[in-house]
Amino acid sequence: MAEPRPRVWVSQPLFDDTVAQLAAYCEVVATPEVTAHDSASIRARLAGMDGALITLNERIGAAEIANAPDLKIVANVGVGYNNLDIAALSAAGIIATNTPDVLTETTADLGFSLLMAAARRIVESDRWLREGNWGQWSFTTMLGADLHGSTLGILGMGRIGQAIARRGHHGFGMKVLYHNRSRLPQDVEQAVGASYVGFDELLAQADHLVLVLPYTAQNHHLIDAVALAKMKPSATLVNIARGGIVDELALADALADGRLASAGLDVYENEPNVRPELLALRNIVLTPHIGSASLATRRAMVQVAVDNLLAGLGLGPAAGQPANAINGELLAGGNARIIDTKKR
Repeated sequence: MAEPRPRVWVSQPLFDDTVAQLAAYCEVVATPEVTAHDSASIRARLAGMDGALITLNERIGAAEIANAPDLKIVANVGVGYNNLDIAALSAAGIIATNTPDVLTETTADLGFSLLMAAARRIVESDRWLREGNWGQWSFTTMLGADLHGSTLGILGMGRIGQAIARRGHHGFGMKVLYHNRSRLPQDVEQAVGASYVGFDELLAQADHLVLVLPYTAQNHHLIDAVALAKMKPSATLVNIARGGIVDELALADALADGRLASAGLDVYENEPNVRPELLALRNIVLTPHIGSASLATRRAMVQVAVDNLLAGLGLGPAAGQPANAINGELLAGGNARIIDTKKR
């Protein structure tokens, strides 16, 4: 008798041809349309599943996996994973994976686009023109801030932070300062033209500050009213990391009062809900979490997630060794629920 095929849940519509690769090995339970899954529905859908291919919309922790004794891997389509309770998954022996690397350059492009749009008041100018306010050219209309020759500050200097630094240094001749949990090797700093400084100095010196650090409980509201007060009133703040890093009410107050010139946000604390205080402002550019949203990159992300999922189920070319395991210590310690590849 043939061994039963693993069952996998796909939480949102993705790319049909890529997801179809799972069908060669697994029984696929796919979600046909975009769905807001609450905790109870996720728990119900994970019951009886061996694997899950999910997006940042789905939050998975102890409650959601309580009825999923067969679940071996949760493959997240995204580099960030604050939607996953890694401790709870690890305690249950469930591997969690993400999709790093493939979205680095695309996300850096979006971050720099937000920076340029906010600093040069592009969206504000577009809106002002469309509203019929342009009666005559004026020397002082929509004066913004230069990028070339200015000081770019980067908070968080992983792959995306370094890509932002390269764009600023090599493309715009910017002085690049950064702060990170640990300092980069000297050769890496030189390659991206960046200098390490303390957190307070970064806030004080940056003409434009880009946030690219992972979200943790320790850096919740790291950019709060106190931090914003240390920035230049002429500065631009861009967040392409996670919404919870910024105190959004404090940011809205600083922008409204002229204590900060402009901002660009792609991420929000309570996505998809955006605070009305932010929506009311004209000196902020708001995009709906589209950092990785190019067709090529999103396809690559789904492919990596599919490869991770199959490997975590003991299937495919990398059987038993998912390349992007967040809690890889489970593999090293032999504590994961991964299917025995010798039976495959």
